[in-house]
Amino acid sequence: MSDTEVLPTVEVETGPSPERAVIWLHGLGADGHDFEPIVPELGLQLAVRFVFPHAPERPVSLNQGYRMRAWYDITGLDRRALQDEVGIRQSADQVEALIAREIARGIAAERIVLAGFSQGGAIALYAGLRRREPLAGVMALSTYLPLEQAFQHERASGSTAVPVFMAHGSADPVLHVSLGEHSRDLLQQLGYAVEWRAYPMGHQVCLEEVRAIANWLARVLG
Repeated sequence: MSDTEVLPTVEVETGPSPERAVIWLHGLGADGHDFEPIVPELGLQLAVRFVFPHAPERPVSLNQGYRMRAWYDITGLDRRALQDEVGIRQSADQVEALIAREIARGIAAERIVLAGFSQGGAIALYAGLRRREPLAGVMALSTYLPLEQAFQHERASGSTAVPVFMAHGSADPVLHVSLGEHSRDLLQQLGYAVEWRAYPMGHQVCLEEVRAIANWLARVLG
């Protein structure tokens, strides 16, 4: 187990004695309950433990320093904005502690998916492709790859074999779809097989996307 304190979580199991897990990180200002209702909508015919952690509360510069649940501080919403490297790395360590806990509970790393939406998706990409023991997959929704220069040096050798699912709203007013497309292109240039979907929606998740997520999860966890 990691020495990092394990975050509080919401857990939903789709069957008894699950041998697979999905660790799903929420977006800025939400909490672990945010994606809890999606579990029955996925209709997975597998016993899976869904783990929805609560991010710590911290001041967010973009919101005038207001304290809210956040995986890292945000100063702006474009690629030129200063990134909170310390916060991103701290959250990656906290995610690693959650993965270690699932492994200690008997679920192999290759049967764990790291997923996230928006800010949570950024951490999922950054943390999931840096670890040396490959996961079953990384799912990143309406998001981008943070600290991309550092990532190119820190990514794990062999991580290009990890399936990556990315989806984005073509009309996203919060994180423009070009941010997701840029990260997709970078990952593909580095050798990752990224399954990309774009939907006519804003900063959200739609029914068609949920179906695509269900199919992808069934494939990488089956």
